[in-house]
Amino acid sequence: MNSSLGLVTVVLFVLGRTHGDSVTQTKGQVTLSEGAPLTVNCSYETTWYPALLWYVQYPGEGPQLLLKATRINENGSSKGFVATYRKQPNAFHLEKASVCQSDSAMYYCVLSDTVTDTAGGAEHKV
Repeated sequence: MNSSLGLVTVVLFVLGRTHGDSVTQTKGQVTLSEGAPLTVNCSYETTWYPALLWYVQYPGEGPQLLLKATRINENGSSKGFVATYRKQPNAFHLEKASVCQSDSAMYYCVLSDTVTDTAGGAEHKV
């Protein structure tokens, strides 16, 4: 049986700040072999506890909500991805045990003020 491994490309960069709060992701582009584990770091600074979200944007499409968490220690999961809302350290890292070519996309880490509907975030491309 002949099999070939595909590549998964990840690009990361910061989107900015909202109301003095911020979300920071690893910057740059990452290329992984299909089947490799993926961790996208997302750290936040805030004086309140917002909802934390990951969005995915596949080539040629608009952003779609991938997963979210609204409470400390809550896990968000979807499509094999998981992220846990951590208070210490302030983190919401996106993880997947084994990536595939269909995971090639931009990934955005976002904090959201559910009261005023404002958001800030950071971006990552797989």
